[in-house]
Amino acid sequence: MSQIFHPSMNTIVRIAILAVVFILAELAGLAYLFVQSPYVTEVGIPKEQPVPYSHQRHVGGLGLDCRYCHTFVEESNFAGIPPTETCMGCHNQISKDDPVLELVRASAQNNQPLEWVRVHNLADFVYFNHRIHVKKGVGCETCHGRIDQMPLTAKAESLQMDWCLECHRAPERFLRPLDQVFTMGRQPPSDQVALGRQLITDYGIKVEQLTDCSICHR
Repeated sequence: MSQIFHPSMNTIVRIAILAVVFILAELAGLAYLFVQSPYVTEVGIPKEQPVPYSHQRHVGGLGLDCRYCHTFVEESNFAGIPPTETCMGCHNQISKDDPVLELVRASAQNNQPLEWVRVHNLADFVYFNHRIHVKKGVGCETCHGRIDQMPLTAKAESLQMDWCLECHRAPERFLRPLDQVFTMGRQPPSDQVALGRQLITDYGIKVEQLTDCSICHR
């Protein structure tokens, strides 16, 4: 019986299979890059707000502590958005006629909260507790970046699961003494890992539980 296919088809099939594998690998790589891109993560992209609030000016320039505006961050699950009264505590006297603050003054006068656009917005299936992270020595800067250098607020990290797990798998690399949690621009000491391991003991952190699914998904 004569051959149906020419012997050269063996080579062609091998090349085709390799090409398909290469294309699939390329598509997988492109999909990964897309998921990690600012288009998806929104890292570094400020969101338009009703009032162009500048952390750079208030935190970096004036030296306001995070807790001045986010009053309950040490006690609450959520950092919270400061009420208009907090803004007006200063702006009753400072820049009180600035047109940029017109919506702030109207909010205070009409007793209607400003509708700020959330920048750090986790999915509904993710449980995150600000209080426990602050109490266990996780700095604001670790998640929010150099907020004191942002004229407009943007995400500094993806907040995706693989990023969170970097800390949950090796918290000793990130933990701080409690008096440095709100410090911006902290440089980890040369013995950060040793310090972090000591802090794990001091804070009573059960590292073996940090990667349990139920820690973040409840």
